[in-house]
Amino acid sequence: MLHQINGLHHVTSLASSASENNKFFSEGLGLRRIKATVNFDNPEIYHLYYGDEVGNAGSVLTYFPFPNIAQGRRGTGEVGTTAFSIPVGSIPFWRERLNAIGAGHTTPSVRFEEQRLEFYGPDGEHFALVEAADDRKPWTTCDVPADHAIRGFHSADMRVNDVAPMVELLTFMGYAVYATEGSITRLIVANGNAANKIDLIKLPNAEKSKEGAGSVHHIAFSVSTKADQLAVQSVLTDAGYRVTDVRDRNYFHAIYFRTPAGILFEVATDEPGFTADEDVASLGTALKLPEQHEKRRTRLQQILEPLKNLQH
Repeated sequence: MLHQINGLHHVTSLASSASENNKFFSEGLGLRRIKATVNFDNPEIYHLYYGDEVGNAGSVLTYFPFPNIAQGRRGTGEVGTTAFSIPVGSIPFWRERLNAIGAGHTTPSVRFEEQRLEFYGPDGEHFALVEAADDRKPWTTCDVPADHAIRGFHSADMRVNDVAPMVELLTFMGYAVYATEGSITRLIVANGNAANKIDLIKLPNAEKSKEGAGSVHHIAFSVSTKADQLAVQSVLTDAGYRVTDVRDRNYFHAIYFRTPAGILFEVATDEPGFTADEDVASLGTALKLPEQHEKRRTRLQQILEPLKNLQH
């Protein structure tokens, strides 16, 4: 069994409009845009990162906005809901705010005795805000004060036909079953970061999801160092998983593998972090290109959609 996994690192999804995505998450939800770069494999597409002040692991939501991308289809084999942690008593504030910014469809619920507010993003992606005791320092704005602001991830839901293979994998990764409530099985990794919960939703008769706008492309788990990552890579490979080579993403190193449910997992390092090429005060204010694409800057500046408060 692995012991290096700390919880979630980031969640990466697909969007249809960079400007609408940027507006919703940085202005509407009050997250900080901590990095504006490009898809390393397709540099004509942005890769936008949102999180807390410095993009600590467990707070980072990222997007690939593909203009004119088809809408995704909900189903199994995907991360169905990304849940954020908010202070206890904050749901009334957020329900009013989400309705005001046009999120709509806000639905209160309770899961494992925690109060939740479920809502949809600009491309139909499903989110939840969960009231929890969480001492992480939030990013704040004039519209979203500290006593209501998002602390980072709380958990993520994975929609599967069969829970057992995913329980086996997550247990191997260091998680343990916490409880079951109806069709939901919650697993928690101990002694990790605050984004340490995964909820498996059993949907035995549901059709398979289809990737598109509003879909989660992959979910990333945190390890502290490259040495930890190499150890995870070795153990997963020995266990029969087809794990990629290490990919340098400038702000972390990444390995990927596909789960039995079809969900793409990433294991990402916490180092070197998002201040590798910008100081804390300037995070997310300039278009940052990986070295291999810097020679294309002029062309990319012509192609990429202008974003508010972003210097090309």
